Amino acid sequence: MGTPFIELKSIDSTNNYALQQLHAGLAQHGTAFFAHEQVAGKGQRGKTWAMEKGENLILSLVIDPQTLSLSRQFQLSACVAISVFDLFSQHAGDDTRIKWPNDLYWQDRKAGGILIENIIGGSGQEWKWAVAGIGININQVSFPAALKNPVSLKQITGKDFNPAELARELCSRVNAHFNTLLSEGFEPIYQRYLNHLYKRGEKVKLKKDSRVFEALIKNVTPSGLLVTEHGVEEEFATGQVEWVMNS
Repeated sequence: MGTPFIELKSIDSTNNYALQQLHAGLAQHGTAFFAHEQVAGKGQRGKTWAMEKGENLILSLVIDPQTLSLSRQFQLSACVAISVFDLFSQHAGDDTRIKWPNDLYWQDRKAGGILIENIIGGSGQEWKWAVAGIGININQVSFPAALKNPVSLKQITGKDFNPAELARELCSRVNAHFNTLLSEGFEPIYQRYLNHLYKRGEKVKLKKDSRVFEALIKNVTPSGLLVTEHGVEEEFATGQVEWVMNS
């Protein structure tokens, strides 16, 4: 993955661009779109992702799911998350974590996020393509006040990095973990995902609809459900519950 590696000066959203290229037949498995500036980046649940020009890793990677069925979407998500974790933690150290479902955290601060969008075949059952959008704060040190808890690699290490070089390295890591997923199954990736899960075994505040409650983060199931305990054990799918983070 990462071949071809296409650099874009400025774009609304690398995911939008990658999806357009796929629909036009102009992208293939492993095509990477890296943007030096993204003006309308997308996050989970329609949120925007604000990044300074030239300072961060903004990447969309085209993936052919191959033998993976639609029921295994979380497996691909975890594969990408572990790749992002490995890249970041090699510089930022042991305080790096994966926050369910797909955020990159350092201590209690957000360093990045993943948004995977899919192209489904006409029957609604065929997983034709996945586009993995990845945003990681690299050299940015000033963030909008509306962002509660951002952090960048430069803030952690005091060093400047080349975002495009890191993006190429990330492509290689995704490729290696994806090959592991296809050849060895999900278990090795799943165990690593659990080992690096943010707040695992700790109590946190969660919000479902208008209800805020405290719960213990127990696990994530192999299908991607968050397992919590608050008197009773309860599982949540992506989008069903929000974290209530301290400012």
